[in-house]
Amino acid sequence: MPTIVLGTGNPHKVEEVRAIFASEGLGGVSVISLAEACPGRAVPEPEETGSTFEVNATIKALAYARAAGMAALADDSGLEVDALGGRPGVISSHYCTGGREAGMGRAERDAANNARVMRELSGVPAEGRGARFVCVMVLASPAGVLAVSRGVFEGRIGVPGGVPGGVPRGVNGFGYDPLFLVGPEHRVTSAELAAGEKNRLSHRGAAARSMAAQIRALCPAALGVR
Repeated sequence: MPTIVLGTGNPHKVEEVRAIFASEGLGGVSVISLAEACPGRAVPEPEETGSTFEVNATIKALAYARAAGMAALADDSGLEVDALGGRPGVISSHYCTGGREAGMGRAERDAANNARVMRELSGVPAEGRGARFVCVMVLASPAGVLAVSRGVFEGRIGVPGGVPGGVPRGVNGFGYDPLFLVGPEHRVTSAELAAGEKNRLSHRGAAARSMAAQIRALCPAALGVR
């Protein structure tokens, strides 16, 4: 069965994709981290110069496939808020610095990103805070792109804490999860969902299930497995 390197430094994503692939009957597909694929050497993170999730996911998948010499799966995902004209979008992970890497730790950056979104939504009523998480996954061999999938998770950004139902809430997520009220009921945040329920509903879950179906249709040789 194929081995696929997941092009991310985020351990949460590795765990999520492994669990989703197993639930989709791909338990025999080995999903490994970059550290496992390239032991003893640092793999530089490619510069994400695209203006869409699709372009950035493609940049990453090709770069990691060529670095590891095997099939690589990469995603680009982010939050789109209607009242902010679709921002943060492709710079979701570095929204607090306008898309620039500033050497912040993940927890510090998440807190700053969340603070900026809440600040910019100040005064916007609950019904005007519609938002969605988007995830695009690209599977590539060193020779080129093999498959592309997309998933969307609809909801809204909650109002600040101190009022009933205020956010942030929950400890089972990362990034913007504690702010994101899951649609259509908007009663719980993404960070309050159990792992299995989150995988069932989330943008990454939808994209991964679509990708799993495409992987089943590909022969192992086409994946560029060593």
